[in-house]
Amino acid sequence: MARSLVIKVTAGADAPERCNQAFTVAAAALASGISVSLWLTGEASWFALPGRAAEFSLAHAAPLQDLLDAVLAAGRVTLCTQCAARRDITVDDLIKGVRIAGAPAFVEEVVTEGAQALVY
Repeated sequence: MARSLVIKVTAGADAPERCNQAFTVAAAALASGISVSLWLTGEASWFALPGRAAEFSLAHAAPLQDLLDAVLAAGRVTLCTQCAARRDITVDDLIKGVRIAGAPAFVEEVVTEGAQALVY
């Protein structure tokens, strides 16, 4: 049975350590050969837009843009439907490779056999 990791990040610049930790864990899991699905919700929703991750900075942490690029290259990145709507973000605004999906898709991913869900 293949293991997978579903990570929901709810924090953005409002809680930089928690935010960066989610992206770091996602990139580390991918580097370890684990399938990763990263969900951007709440204030992390802004990182689905071009340039936003590059603006984020946290001392002694890998650049968020590098971590996001790693997840986009080898995993899946999803922006929460409701979170996007609340911020007037549309599919046309997104970084290439980011999709918009809602709770049914999240639930489907987290209940898949072998999946582990983490929320930051």
